Amino acid sequence: MLANATDSKSAPALSQFETEALPHLKDLYRAASRLLLDEGRANDMVQETYLLAWKTFHRYETGTNCRAWLFGILFNVVRHERRKRFKWFTGVEEDFAELNLPAPDTVADTLTDADILSALDQLPASYREVLLLVDVEEFSYKEAGEILKVPIGTIMSRISRARTALRGSLAHVARSYGITTAASC
Repeated sequence: MLANATDSKSAPALSQFETEALPHLKDLYRAASRLLLDEGRANDMVQETYLLAWKTFHRYETGTNCRAWLFGILFNVVRHERRKRFKWFTGVEEDFAELNLPAPDTVADTLTDADILSALDQLPASYREVLLLVDVEEFSYKEAGEILKVPIGTIMSRISRARTALRGSLAHVARSYGITTAASC
């Protein structure tokens, strides 16, 4: 993968990079796909992430969390790409009212992966980011805050709102399948 880049880097550095960084390729691609909702763009962003990681690998501290370091680069690459595409960003976060939540046992047996991914894809990007980092990739709130460069309180607020919005969206899907909500039982 990085054979052409060895001109300016030593073989031990390349070996260490491959050992530390390459095992996280699938995780980064999965996260980029969910963030961008476009496999082609996700592929480009992951490639850009690994290129930047390789160029700055001399700054990586061996023994630290390489996965978190790579996710930080990925989120910066995605943010930069979004800024280039949209010239402005409206980070308006909606307030969500209390929702009638479906009974968990009936929903788990009915909803498909496609239903869940579709509901996730409909969330605002800032909510989708924190859900992916905290709930899917299992980063701590602190690590997610460091990756996204926002305070831990912002992470906590966004994750709460994201989960509420996701539950609401999934409750709507469950009702379309004829499943009653917890409030109407």
